[in-house]
Amino acid sequence: MTDSDGRPHQGPAGSDGEPVYADRVYRSVPGVISGVLLLAVAAWLIGDAALNGTGKTPWVSLAAVPVFALPVIAYTLRPAVRANERRLVVRNPLRTITAPWAAVDALRAGYSVELLAEGRKFQVWAVPVSLRQRKRAARAQDRAGRPQHTSRLGLMFGQGNAPAGPGVQGSADPTRAWSDQVVGILQEMAERNASRPEAAGPIEVRWCWWIIAPTLAGLVALIAVIAS
Repeated sequence: MTDSDGRPHQGPAGSDGEPVYADRVYRSVPGVISGVLLLAVAAWLIGDAALNGTGKTPWVSLAAVPVFALPVIAYTLRPAVRANERRLVVRNPLRTITAPWAAVDALRAGYSVELLAEGRKFQVWAVPVSLRQRKRAARAQDRAGRPQHTSRLGLMFGQGNAPAGPGVQGSADPTRAWSDQVVGILQEMAERNASRPEAAGPIEVRWCWWIIAPTLAGLVALIAVIAS
């Protein structure tokens, strides 16, 4: 949640007297749109098969619902990143990683965005890397007449001379790919908040059983219906 000037919405003061801000949330809009479209098409096809199919077709279509719908939800609608002054929460398709800022070693963007914490590495699904965006950002830097002291490969990995700061929340920087902007914001938050007492603690990794278990059960049911 942000104010009209692009800054995070300021809430009441915390126990240390400093203002408390709402969580910053990042997710892939194209991923969400594709997930909604896939679910809509699947609902139409499965509904038609269940209502108008003959023989085992209605039962097969119904058994296929969790096998198809839940993975689509997991990989398109579920991924998100939430960050506040205490911790970073990375919601991936099948796992949720909760990392207090003191446990975060670094965030980096190569061919994918990665979270390094306590010697472990986690992919951040909600912030996909687009090489096309990076090339477009490199061209924008060229048009802006900024000095280029890095190779084209470095620009592709977000290592050009564009400002490394987090920028303004909610604003777009045409000289940096979206994934690199998000990584810059999160890295700056990690460095700023790591020393907070409330930002200490171990990372927590939780499996998303509400997706895993019904999908496996649906797969067993689908196999049983087809084989019967």
